[in-house]
Amino acid sequence: MNKKAVIANDHGAVDLKNLIADHLASRGYDVVNLGVDDQQSVDYPDMANRGAKEFFKGGYELLILCCGTGIGISIAANKIHGIRCALPQDTFAARMAKEHNNANCLAFGGRISYKEPVTDMIDAFIDSEFEGGRHASRVEKMMRLQN
Repeated sequence: MNKKAVIANDHGAVDLKNLIADHLASRGYDVVNLGVDDQQSVDYPDMANRGAKEFFKGGYELLILCCGTGIGISIAANKIHGIRCALPQDTFAARMAKEHNNANCLAFGGRISYKEPVTDMIDAFIDSEFEGGRHASRVEKMMRLQN
């Protein structure tokens, strides 16, 4: 059985979304694409909400959200109860997002020029495991801030 991922994007990240979806498929993921496929303007908070709702139906390993910068959609996602969305800028940050923060969502910007490929950041995240231990209590504290 393949692993599953959800991806959602606004008009500022159509090409990036397609690159990510293809990459995830090459890694054996079934990708549920809830994003847009053209440049017609949509609101990134709506896309974050759409992606999170599908993710919380269960059975998904990962949620990836994309907008022009990744900033707006990550802020919106982090307002949704249960989401821990990271906005990594390199592979180290992507790995730490999983190992230390147990992030369940990544955000990227279609208009950002990254120093490392987004696909490398995704691989670093996917190939990492949450370390638990002292990080578990910190994640619990973080999640209690939602209440």
